[in-house]
Amino acid sequence: MSVRSLTWLFVVVALTGCGDAASASGSGADGGGGAGAGPTSSGPGTGGAPLNPNCDADLTVHQGEATFYDFADGSGNCSFPATPDDLMVGAMNQTDYAGSAACGACVEVTGPNGAIEVRIVDRCPECPQGDIDLSPEAFELIAPLEQGRVDISWRYVACGVQGPMQYHFKEGSNPFWTAIQLRNHTYAIASLEARDAAGNYNAIQRLDYNYFVTDSGLGDGPYALRVTDVFGQVIEDEAIPFAENSLAPSGGQLGVCQGD
Repeated sequence: MSVRSLTWLFVVVALTGCGDAASASGSGADGGGGAGAGPTSSGPGTGGAPLNPNCDADLTVHQGEATFYDFADGSGNCSFPATPDDLMVGAMNQTDYAGSAACGACVEVTGPNGAIEVRIVDRCPECPQGDIDLSPEAFELIAPLEQGRVDISWRYVACGVQGPMQYHFKEGSNPFWTAIQLRNHTYAIASLEARDAAGNYNAIQRLDYNYFVTDSGLGDGPYALRVTDVFGQVIEDEAIPFAENSLAPSGGQLGVCQGD
């Protein structure tokens, strides 16, 4: 089934910490927009994601050390595919990885020679809280590789994503065991829910390899899904089609909070 044959509903809701609730709906892969929609315009460096004036960026600064690992290729514990054309990636320490909650988030890392932005794609189980294990390509932009380990500060920032958020159905998924991963999102994902036949949303458990898994499955689809990020921004998609080992675009993208 072609996803272009479906009409997508995009709803961005500003929840706790993000001001009054507001929504926008529209069809097409780029989602909705318009007055009162929360995210309303694009800002520089955001990759085209809409700006949400009702949401403030997380300015918390974390302290730790950076190291690097030679086999960094964009894949890892977060179960993302390798990204040979984008090696600005890192592995989060065990504590801040938080059972895959950090997967797909972007962080601004400041070291001795400057600052870079990396996407979290892996877990560093031996790293103390605050530490990030970087790709060599990322590390050498903040310090010489021969140093091996340097002090850093870092904070979470908006990812410069292009286009809508994406749902990936894991290989082996079926109507009776369904595993969904979120990709191409502006901020870290807090929860994924599926709406049942009675109209109730039910939370889907997130596992430490960064898939939301329901052991009883979600049926044949299409699915009504609700995604909430760490700032309480919400996207609701009314008709996400199911196909094993496939990508389906959302109807929209999470907004960029003020300050990012």
